[in-house]
Amino acid sequence: MSGGHIVARRPFPVAARAELGDAQLRANLRKATHTIRDKRLRVVGEVPDWEALRQAGAAIKDDVLARLPELLEQFEAAATAAGATVHWARDAAEACAVVTGLVRDTGAAEVVKVKSMATQEIGLNEALEAAGIAAVETDLAELIVQLAGDTPSHILVPAIHYNRAQIREIFSRNGLSARTDDPPALAEAARRHLRAKFLSARVGISGANFAVAESGTLVVVESEGNGRMCLTLPETLISVVGIEKILPTFRDLEVFLQLLPRSSTGERMNPYTSLWTGVTPGDGPQTLHIVLVDNGRTETLADSVGRQALRCIRCSACLNVCPVYERVGGHAYGSVYPGPIGAILSPQMSGEGANRTLPYASTLCGACYDACPVRINIPEVLVHLRQTGPHPPAERAAMRALSWAMRDRRRYTAALRAARRGAAPIRLVAGRRGAVRHLPWPLSKWTSTRDAPLPAKQTFREWWAHERA
Repeated sequence: MSGGHIVARRPFPVAARAELGDAQLRANLRKATHTIRDKRLRVVGEVPDWEALRQAGAAIKDDVLARLPELLEQFEAAATAAGATVHWARDAAEACAVVTGLVRDTGAAEVVKVKSMATQEIGLNEALEAAGIAAVETDLAELIVQLAGDTPSHILVPAIHYNRAQIREIFSRNGLSARTDDPPALAEAARRHLRAKFLSARVGISGANFAVAESGTLVVVESEGNGRMCLTLPETLISVVGIEKILPTFRDLEVFLQLLPRSSTGERMNPYTSLWTGVTPGDGPQTLHIVLVDNGRTETLADSVGRQALRCIRCSACLNVCPVYERVGGHAYGSVYPGPIGAILSPQMSGEGANRTLPYASTLCGACYDACPVRINIPEVLVHLRQTGPHPPAERAAMRALSWAMRDRRRYTAALRAARRGAAPIRLVAGRRGAVRHLPWPLSKWTSTRDAPLPAKQTFREWWAHERA
């Protein structure tokens, strides 16, 4: 299986500047991420063997990646024996074509959807719309984003960039009347709108948080109950699943049902955990299709360092602790997967366009690694991708020159002294800022997205020698 495509939005630097200038957006992001972060810290602190759980989760995922073809074939056999039909999709276009064809075969003009990162990744809603099929998002946050004509900005909380006053306005524009902007009133307005959709839907579409190889079982965890409605009421259910979602056994699932809720929503357990295996006559959907999607995962698996990104369970803990994400939001990344995990996942699954620059959208502070429930060493992968990515000849020459100067103490001291002398005229213009906002080409490529700091007036060694004297 090969191929890869992740729907991109817009380049990181341009979007980041726009988001940084939006004070309301930054306030919304800060409040939301800090709230989730604090809840997570409290419930994780209650678990005495949390680090052991993290290690177990990482080990299970690494075992899956080591024998993925075998486990996928085992899952297909078990799911088929239970009455499901399994489809394989090499890339986004193939996956969308399979799902669109399946919906057309039912004659349905509308489908209800459970929140799914995999369907966002392949651009399924857009493909269905092009085929004349309406896809109704039933997760509250996804519904808000859909009604706003926007795109999600967070893996777990897609509407994190909106506050409740803005949400009421979005609802009002789309005929969902809410008496106030209090959360219960907004939820009731959404509930009234969605209940009619649930009861009339003939086709439901879901993703899966996990897929158990030994039994062919799919698992969805959620907090609202909309998933339960989508998974049980329609006649036909289509589940789009990334091939890395496989777990070998039900016993392995127990580890992740402890790790995921604490890391994502800061809860001890998910309010709704739905498991289904094939088709049960007379109960629930009578037709089940499972679409197993590669879309660049095989290529990612081939990288011995980068493959650890496939451990990801989409909890979003790394986003909630990331200083870059907190300030610019998810849209600035230009990818379906934002934040630290997006900065390593998207470039590997699709190296197209702006995704190639995402490994540079990080301070390498390491907070994401500490928060990750499956111990993905995101800083390590970021550095790895920076080293293996494309570098212009001028940049390579500059790095070789710096390397030569820094390998010898005398050369390094001389280079610093020359830099200070050369920067003296510029310092007069820069004043107290100590940095330059605009430099001529080719250095303008640096200052187009960041300031260029001037050399310090005194090196550490000079300061130390002065202090000792």
